Amino acid sequence: MIGKLSTVSSACLLSFSVLAADSYTIDSRHTFPSFEISHLGFSTQRGRFNETSGKVTLDAAAAKGSIDISVNTATISTGLAELEEHLRGKDFFDSTQYPAMTFKSDKLSFQGEKLVSADGVLTLRGISKPVSLHVEHFYCGMNVIRLKYTCGADAVGTIKRSAFGIDKYAPAVGDEVKLLIQVEAVKD
Repeated sequence: MIGKLSTVSSACLLSFSVLAADSYTIDSRHTFPSFEISHLGFSTQRGRFNETSGKVTLDAAAAKGSIDISVNTATISTGLAELEEHLRGKDFFDSTQYPAMTFKSDKLSFQGEKLVSADGVLTLRGISKPVSLHVEHFYCGMNVIRLKYTCGADAVGTIKRSAFGIDKYAPAVGDEVKLLIQVEAVKD
């Protein structure tokens, strides 16, 4: 009897933990992953992607969660149409064959209830590699305009583009790429 009661109690607690995680949908109007890369050593070239979708689950009390984000590579924006067309092509993102870049993580780190990092897998051009993102800013609260509970974060990480098969003009155009991801997600 005690064994059965213990099993039922454990199952209830596990169910409660699963139910305690909140689900969020990426707000594509306020989520624009961007990048910085050295341009021939003269300057830093910047760009962003204009279409992102995905889901986030957070259980800050249990220090758990997950991220599943997809970025449409064809929506790259640099301020220069000719460069954008080249970046969409086979030398770089090859957006026709690989329309999405994804980041998936189920290893989130918290300090108290504050998200501080996300370790996951970035898939770009069909190649998947581990990536760590440091969360520089994290805030959850009521969005006073939309009147919906929202969480937002600014995350930063660095990758080598050659690790994803994007090595055109390297090392003149930098191999190291700084990722900057500002994200907002609305509670479902």
